Order: sequence, then C-alpha cells, then structure tokens
Amino acid sequence: QVQLVESGGGLVQAGGSLRLSCAASGRTFRNYFVTWFRQAPEKEREFVTTIPGSGGSTYYAVSVKGRFTISRDNAKNTVYLQMNSLKPEDTAVYYCAARGGWSSTYSSPSLYNYWGQGTQVTVSS
Repeated sequence: QVQLVESGGGLVQAGGSLRLSCAASGRTFRNYFVTWFRQAPEKEREFVTTIPGSGGSTYYAVSVKGRFTISRDNAKNTVYLQMNSLKPEDTAVYYCAARGGWSSTYSSPSLYNYWGQGTQVTVSS
C-alpha cells in the first residue's frame, strides 16, 4: 500500500513558479514510478510528467516540456514538480499517482493504483 499526499499548490501570477511535492508512505517507494496529472474544470485528467522509481529517464507532456521539471528523493519518499514560467492554462488541480514497476502506458490515468487528493494551482493573467 502507498499513500500519497500532495502539497505546494497556490495562486501565482503568470510567469511565476511553484514547486509541488508528493509525499509517499511505504518503505518500497523506490519500486514505484510516479506521475503527475492535472485536471482543469470540465476537462479530462491529463498527463503532465512521469519519473521511474530509480529516478532515471523522465517524460513530459508537450505543453509543459521545458518549463516543468520532475524529480524525486527516495530517501525522503518524495517526488517534486518544479513549475516555471507558469501560464493561465496551467490552472488545474494537480494529482500525483503511483504504480509499481514501470509501464510504457504511463500517460493513462486508469493505469494507477494509488492517487493523492490533489492540490490546486491557479495562475492569474
């Protein structure tokens, strides 16, 4: 079992930065890959970025590539999402999700066993 808790959301002006955290319980966190999704009002949940358990190759949605950076500290059981150059269209509830092992279908929300409760990010223009 893995429990995930997101934090770090808030209100920021366009062009600003935020860092989200996803804190996990469990001693085998390194065995899970973690993905950030986001969901804006009346829109489907969409893939943002993912990181393997080892912290190796990372993958990003085209819309955030070059602006967002995912990282993890397995000693702290935490995954981070550094978001720079934020745009109003980044406004959404951001969720972290985890699954054991690895899957090439990481962008599919239905793949994940574990989800956090979400944290709101609002970017004003």
